[in-house]
Amino acid sequence: MPTVHFPDVRRPDAGTALVSQWIVSAPELQHRAADLLIAEWERQDDRPDAMLSLTAFLSEDGLRILFYAQWTDDDAHRAWARTRRPATVGRIDEELPGIQRPGLVRYALGRSHLPADAAGRNPGLLVTPAFRTDGPATQRRLAGTVLAILEEEQVPGLLGAHFHLSKDGEQVLNFAEWEDEQQWRRFAEHSAAPRLRAALESIEGVTFLNTFGNAARYRLYASLVNVEPPVR
Repeated sequence: MPTVHFPDVRRPDAGTALVSQWIVSAPELQHRAADLLIAEWERQDDRPDAMLSLTAFLSEDGLRILFYAQWTDDDAHRAWARTRRPATVGRIDEELPGIQRPGLVRYALGRSHLPADAAGRNPGLLVTPAFRTDGPATQRRLAGTVLAILEEEQVPGLLGAHFHLSKDGEQVLNFAEWEDEQQWRRFAEHSAAPRLRAALESIEGVTFLNTFGNAARYRLYASLVNVEPPVR
């Protein structure tokens, strides 16, 4: 059964994180589209063990769903996509035509910032700053730069910042867990944001895609855990 929990982003058996967006034409279709995909996975009695979890987040503009899926490895997902995805997506499109799917990005989790006071606190908001990069070295430098500043600043309300590096070396996604919208806005408008922007602008090979005041914001909607994470 679906639950409502943020994914365990740092689970050690997740060899790949698949992030994709679906775009719908009206806010009233947002919940329905997310429900349809979760239901499709629920109805599969033979879900592959390589599929660990799927989490749906809804954008605040009412038009986008962000899916965050964890698998053990990319080959297992590709095998499923070749044999099962067409029928799965086909059934959804029969019930709700017109969904746009720009495509998924395959990420590996790089490094995370976990404030000491975040333990036991549940995020109320997901913010996803994203960057285009010109290779793996730039990905690592970007993540390291931001993490160093976050460690120094101790940003109030930030419960976790998890830097995902695309496997093609071309993107970095910060899966940022915030206590609430108010705390995030305070950061985006004041706090450490100006220092971060200046530091990032100094890194060659980085293009801002979606960050600071324009970063995409989502609310948790539903999650499906197929394989429980190992005890750490």
